[in-house]
Amino acid sequence: MNNSIVFEDNALIESKSKVINKIKKTSYYLIKRSFDIITSIIGLIFILPLTILIKISYMLTGDFNSIFFSQQRIGKNGKEFKLYKFRSMIPDANLELEKLLKENKDLRKEYQLNKKLKKDPRITKIGNILRKTSLDELPQVINILKGDMSIIGNRPYLPREKKDMRENFDIIVKTKPGLTGYWQVSGRSDTTFNRRLELEKYYSLHAGLKLDIKIFFKTFIVVLLKKGAE
Repeated sequence: MNNSIVFEDNALIESKSKVINKIKKTSYYLIKRSFDIITSIIGLIFILPLTILIKISYMLTGDFNSIFFSQQRIGKNGKEFKLYKFRSMIPDANLELEKLLKENKDLRKEYQLNKKLKKDPRITKIGNILRKTSLDELPQVINILKGDMSIIGNRPYLPREKKDMRENFDIIVKTKPGLTGYWQVSGRSDTTFNRRLELEKYYSLHAGLKLDIKIFFKTFIVVLLKKGAE
């Protein structure tokens, strides 16, 4: 009889715990989405004059191509979406990358390790300033408003990087990609691709309001000090 009562009590405690966790999870997503919408709207207002300034700056260098860059990226649950950024490289940068990796063994080795080049020759002078200040990322507020991304999340990976993510893929894509995240405030360009995967897997497994707030405020410090920005 006593064992039956104990079993029922344990079942009740477990049931209550599941309900509480579900409420916490739902509340977290509602707060996160509300914050994303408000912040992205403010960001769009800020982007308008910046867009004009960047366009004029490129035109003065003789570059009349679009200052916006879009690319397919991997979103939550592996669904692809079109990501927007301010263009920081020369036009046809992907074709130039293929050429560079084919002709230069050292660059090819570096790219295989980090999935990027530390001193990328494709980056323009204006693009270098945009990257150092992280301003090239701002058009992603459009993706955030649409719901493709969040302010805080993992890096939006390229479809071709899926195979390199290996067993980490399913865990990392459980959360929306973000404008900033745990990797960005933990070394960013100073970390290898594998280290980035470890950091982003950690975020997906421990995502919550407390961690998001910590990342949000730490982002300002990283941007101001330009740590790991390239």
